[in-house]
Amino acid sequence: MTDMTENSLPELTLEPTATATEMPELTLDGVPTPAAAEAAKPTEPVKLDESMLSEEEKKAVAEFAKKIDIKDSNLVLNYGAAAQKSVASFSENALNSVRNKDLGEVGDTLSKLVVEVKGFGREEKKGIFGFAQKQRDKLMLLKEQYSKAEASVDRITKELENHQVVLLKDIAMFDQMYELNLKYYKELTMYIIAGKKRLEELRAGELEELRKKAEQSGLAEDAQKYNDMVSLCNRFEKKLHDLELTRMVSLQMGPQTRMLQNNDTLMVEKIQSSLVNTIPLWKSQMVLALGMEHSRQATAAQNAVTEATNDLLKKNADMLKMGTIATAKEAERSVIDIETLQHTNEQLISTLDEVIQIQRDGAEKRRQAEIELGRIEGELKQKLLELRSK
Repeated sequence: MTDMTENSLPELTLEPTATATEMPELTLDGVPTPAAAEAAKPTEPVKLDESMLSEEEKKAVAEFAKKIDIKDSNLVLNYGAAAQKSVASFSENALNSVRNKDLGEVGDTLSKLVVEVKGFGREEKKGIFGFAQKQRDKLMLLKEQYSKAEASVDRITKELENHQVVLLKDIAMFDQMYELNLKYYKELTMYIIAGKKRLEELRAGELEELRKKAEQSGLAEDAQKYNDMVSLCNRFEKKLHDLELTRMVSLQMGPQTRMLQNNDTLMVEKIQSSLVNTIPLWKSQMVLALGMEHSRQATAAQNAVTEATNDLLKKNADMLKMGTIATAKEAERSVIDIETLQHTNEQLISTLDEVIQIQRDGAEKRRQAEIELGRIEGELKQKLLELRSK
């Protein structure tokens, strides 16, 4: 931890009910003060003495040490208590700040953003809905997905912006808390150094005198006074040790506060990156996807026209070929085919042959009929003659 400047010199007090310094009120408004630079890690144990104080602080400690009366039980009991209470209150405020803040919620919001970004352009491939979706116009599908995703992304963006505002306020608050803790740390340091200075003076002065007096007099009351003074010194030394423990708590709160602040800063950076990089890039990719789909459909339409034109030309060429060949064949063909004349001639000859045969058959039948008629006529005449002769 770094030393406080002379302008922020802590005020030490022996009043048990008064605070060493007025407890500043933590606010979320205003410009945060820059945090003090942290000292490098020591390679040797730190010695708690006046070497870590400024000249003005040394004078204040020397004057305050003179006021310390370890025979006053109430003073010893409450020595540095104000600073201890301030550190305790500070720790409670830091704990409440962490307890009331859920960075997991920010992570969930960022995860939702990732889901929306990755989900754009995907098609449902399962079941009847997937089949129906494939039948739809892809451009319309992309537009619908874009509108739906855009609404979700806008909502998530507002959530992230709200988280960012809260985190920025927390970062400013941690700066104030760090400075406040640094002040408490300095107060405890000065209390401890002043107490050790006074204790050293008492042990080297009054306590040594009591010891010598007790040894010289041999009186029980002198020995008791010496023992009582030893007990008071030991009691005050324990109190200083208790303050050293509190000082160590305050010392650890410095880097812990910075760690909490750093976590908030990292999360703000992630949110900022999402707002200024991820979301605009995603929107540009969506516009690119829509533009590519426009181009794809235009190319597909042009291909369809080209294919239809080629098919039509092929069909016309085939029809022209077939028509030309048929016309040529018809042009070279005789008005009456030889096969037709042969068939006609065969039919005519066959007809003539049949007619001649019919005529021959008719003549033969007429000749036989003439003979039969003569026979019939003869039989009739014979019969008539027989009738007349009777």
